[in-house]
Amino acid sequence: MAEPRINCDGQCVNCEDASHCLLSDFHLKEVQTASETVYDGKILRVTKDTVKLENGSEAIREVIHHPGGACIVPLTDAGEVYLVKQFRYPHGKETLELPAGKLEYGEDPLECAKRELTEEIGATAKNFYPLGHLFPTPAYDKEIIYMYLAQGLTFSEQHLDEDEFLDVVKMPLQRAVQMVMANEIPDAKTQIALLKTMMMVMGCGD
Repeated sequence: MAEPRINCDGQCVNCEDASHCLLSDFHLKEVQTASETVYDGKILRVTKDTVKLENGSEAIREVIHHPGGACIVPLTDAGEVYLVKQFRYPHGKETLELPAGKLEYGEDPLECAKRELTEEIGATAKNFYPLGHLFPTPAYDKEIIYMYLAQGLTFSEQHLDEDEFLDVVKMPLQRAVQMVMANEIPDAKTQIALLKTMMMVMGCGD
């Protein structure tokens, strides 16, 4: 079976086939030509967009517009992490997740993470470290989730929203990572942030 054709950015050296280097300005791009809002709710807005593809044809893209979110890994000096257990209606089951919440439009993601840390587990932290960001579902959702590690924890009281019900769970970081690898924690942001934290603790991060 032949290998797939590989294009480049025009910077290849000693190329035997220069034709693939002459890429158009529209290569791998999609240009919006029309947009219609089909749903505008409290959290989400959904649009039906028409886009022009690089070959000149058109396609329809259904896009969820979301302000984004932030999650935080509360790590104790003893190497334990705090998770929250809550019921997730779309999946009809309880999930274990890191403290997290939705950004207000224009809000600093770190401020959101700090707020959720206090609201969900009643903690503040002396030190915060960015763990990067992720696209949960890039094919149709504009949401971006920002991840942080929090250390030097101090505890007071939770401040849950009126419609928010959850249990706080503490466990060793290593155990949480084991649960991720065993598919016992299916939440994407929690998986990625815990694994990144473990890499940092092991000295594998930059």
